[in-house]
Amino acid sequence: MSTQGGLANGSRPRRIRSWQIALIVGAVLLIAGFGYSHERKRVQIAAATPAYQDIELTVSAQGTVLPFNDFQARANFSGMVDKIYVHLGEKVRAGQMLISMRDQYALSRVESARAALESSEVNNQNVQHNGSQEDRIAFEAELARDQREQESAAKALATVKQLEARGSASEAEVTSATQRLDAANMALAELKRRMSARYSSTDAESWRLRVKADKAALAAEKVSYDNANLASPISGTVYLIPVRLYDFVPMGAELLHVADLSKIRIRADFYEQDVGKLQTGQPVKILWEGDANRTWHGRIASRPLAITRTQDASFGQCMIGLDDARGDLPVNTNVTAVVTVAKHEHALTIPREALHTEGAAHYVYRVDGDKLSRMPVVIGIVNPLRAEITNGLSVKDQVALHGANDEPLSDGLKIEVGK
Repeated sequence: MSTQGGLANGSRPRRIRSWQIALIVGAVLLIAGFGYSHERKRVQIAAATPAYQDIELTVSAQGTVLPFNDFQARANFSGMVDKIYVHLGEKVRAGQMLISMRDQYALSRVESARAALESSEVNNQNVQHNGSQEDRIAFEAELARDQREQESAAKALATVKQLEARGSASEAEVTSATQRLDAANMALAELKRRMSARYSSTDAESWRLRVKADKAALAAEKVSYDNANLASPISGTVYLIPVRLYDFVPMGAELLHVADLSKIRIRADFYEQDVGKLQTGQPVKILWEGDANRTWHGRIASRPLAITRTQDASFGQCMIGLDDARGDLPVNTNVTAVVTVAKHEHALTIPREALHTEGAAHYVYRVDGDKLSRMPVVIGIVNPLRAEITNGLSVKDQVALHGANDEPLSDGLKIEVGK
């Protein structure tokens, strides 16, 4: 009895209800989940260390190889190519005949015009000198004859007058002698006038104008001849002959090109946003797909003076002089010009991927133990691969590049640097 009463009145073992068990299990799972999620917040990242190296900024453009002094022979009229005097690659001298268009009367017209000019020049000289050389010789002979006649008539008159004084000559004889002297004087005076002023000022002006007109006619015929027979005005190499013998070509068609191929340049078209970076004298690398193992070098010879706008883009054209071309870069070749617009040696740089920009501010995520810290930096040259850091980092630092699976980076982010 007493035993049963003691059990009845004393404490009994308590039964753990199901809801209490569920609450305990939930608490354990919550704690475990929090710990698991805390571990999951560590993001694996790729990182890099700043390094000292040379860094440069470049801009590039497409260009065309051009000779410095290029003579383009063109057809001055529509017609047939009659003769080609040179071959591709031939070196020619200034004045050498290159090519002829068919015009069989061109030479004869030049010769006729030249003959007419020579004739008018001779006549003009005759007018200036009061006759031809033959006329002047004849005048000298006539002058000598008339002078002798005058001297003879004067002596005869003097003799007759002496005889008249002695009564040995009649008055009629004196009159006859006087008339003879007068005639001799008149003939001599007329001859001297002819010798000094044979032609009037009107005659002289007429022949001067005739010479001028004949010179113009000869010049015109020479132009006509030169239009059909093209000579090189420069010494150089024949590098292009786009026509063949007996081709019929329209007026203005290209017939032949001559240039000094030892001196070439590049005409390059830079996008408008790059034009402001260009300066005369900046170094340039020239790349050509036709010889990928070669690199040519030059410098900016002239900056763009104007911007050309098209439907697709706006660009400025500049000229680039080459320093090491040796005839191994074909004319009219399309090349790529890479201009170094800025270069710093032994600069502290980081991968471009590590640099972030927010407005005008630049920053990086520096690795501080197991987390990231946002650090403002001052930049210098930035190109597609590297960025120069002038303040804010040292070679002892480490900067985040990107998170695994493109996880975003942020200040204070728990991280683990991948290997």
